[in-house]
Amino acid sequence: MEMLQKVEALISSMTQAEKAQVLLWIARDLGGAFSGIDSDPAIAGGEPCIVRTRIPVWLLVQARKLGATEAGLLESYPSLRAEDLVNAWAYYRLHRDEIEKQITENEAA
Repeated sequence: MEMLQKVEALISSMTQAEKAQVLLWIARDLGGAFSGIDSDPAIAGGEPCIVRTRIPVWLLVQARKLGATEAGLLESYPSLRAEDLVNAWAYYRLHRDEIEKQITENEAA
């Protein structure tokens, strides 16, 4: 139980972004699920999107590549939270080929 008390003390001193990152690590460790990102065939053709939204990860990644800041993205998409962007960037790092392919396909359309 001592370990859990240490973890609780650490978590209480973390920023929201740090807590979001820890949640990502825990989610991945527990079974490969990706917290905050969902792929539903009925939404955006099954492309991975931010949960609670229809905003695809590829769109956020492409906007970032084109110079959008995180603050700008949060302002442009009021339904997004800072932790959603953390999730999107982490998802992109692990699924770079998939997201790059979606960017290419959607830019060509």
